[in-house]
Amino acid sequence: MEKKIKNVFRKGAISPDFIANSIAKHQSKTQIGAHDIFLGQVRADEIEGKTVSAIEYTAYEEMANLKFHEIREKTFDTFDITCMHIYHSLGKVGVGEICLFVFVSSPHRRTAFEALEFVVEEIKAHVPVFGKELFEDDSYQWKVNT
Repeated sequence: MEKKIKNVFRKGAISPDFIANSIAKHQSKTQIGAHDIFLGQVRADEIEGKTVSAIEYTAYEEMANLKFHEIREKTFDTFDITCMHIYHSLGKVGVGEICLFVFVSSPHRRTAFEALEFVVEEIKAHVPVFGKELFEDDSYQWKVNT
């Protein structure tokens, strides 16, 4: 059966309440022994004397959602995980706010750790999401993933 491609994008920053509710929903899944979470937060980097105040995220949504789906399927094929959720911001996200939330659950902690690292590295390397770093002086530059 073909799995439906999910839309991982959320408008603006990912709120702490959304993250907490996502975690709380897993209390009934009693085969889970470990969760590992990655929260990507916008930094106030200083670049050439200017400070980043926000990042404005854009994406080719259909293509990006397909790539997120492929990463998800590859992760389930590679690791013994119970579930996984990915959420990424679109639009403007201020410094200190969350722009990427990856949540991996597994029966055992080592698997959760390894799967989470795999997912985050795959996202950074392969998903067409673009960040425009907005500076305090209203100038900007396109972010390069590292």
